[in-house]
Amino acid sequence: VQLVESGGGSVQAGGSLRLACTISKSLDSSDCLGWFRQAPGEEHEGIAVFSSDGTPSYADSVKGRFTISRVNAKNLYLQMNRLEPEDTAKYYCAAGLPFSPMGCFSSTGNEYSYWGQGTQVTVS
Repeated sequence: VQLVESGGGSVQAGGSLRLACTISKSLDSSDCLGWFRQAPGEEHEGIAVFSSDGTPSYADSVKGRFTISRVNAKNLYLQMNRLEPEDTAKYYCAAGLPFSPMGCFSSTGNEYSYWGQGTQVTVS
């Protein structure tokens, strides 16, 4: 499985960006799929995922500002509004097998097996 992110860039605080992730093969509907980010010197941070039942989950830091969506089994998106300088990071999409009956949210992404190369988002 290969994942390729796009849509990153530089934006002023308060602006918006839409990230896209293209997946090389159709995933099972029960697989976990989501977005993570990594700021310099920091660990990966889970920000938005789809659980196996299609329910989205968000980190508190982005709730109300970011929206995860998917179109068919091979395209994932992250709409980011009201961006803040603290959102500056490299953003990754990731996929993996279900790992918990509680859903697919992971604060670190360690449970996810497949990762894209990332796309940089810089908010000034």
